[in-house]
Amino acid sequence: MKKSFTLVEIMIVVAIIALLAAIAIPSFLRARLNANESAAISALHTISAAAQSYRSVNPTYPGTLASLACANPAYIDNVLGSGAKQGYSFYLEGYTFTFSATARPITYQRTGVRSFYVDESGIIRYTTASASATSTDPVLEQ
Repeated sequence: MKKSFTLVEIMIVVAIIALLAAIAIPSFLRARLNANESAAISALHTISAAAQSYRSVNPTYPGTLASLACANPAYIDNVLGSGAKQGYSFYLEGYTFTFSATARPITYQRTGVRSFYVDESGIIRYTTASASATSTDPVLEQ
């Protein structure tokens, strides 16, 4: 006589696999969001340090990210200089005595839930509001 699985046994195994997937997938997605946000914070630290270094040898802060990436030697890599990295869009505006850099999720709630901002003080601020504001709006809370 052949031994085989019954329909009930197969349904129980499928239910257990579905339950495990329902538990694991949200944790995986949240871990990915946290990784993207940590990368955005790190990139803003890099941008802030690069802007300070740029200002130490130039009369003004850099006006754009491309200014930092195209300098000789480059202050940041070309990937960050393009304005997008690991689910976030980066913007930099610089003037004679000040600069501001922002990082916003490319797809809000999917690649990140917080937007970040840094200026010449080096303090990174964030907001959990939707990333619909323009890059010149530094209305971000700490």
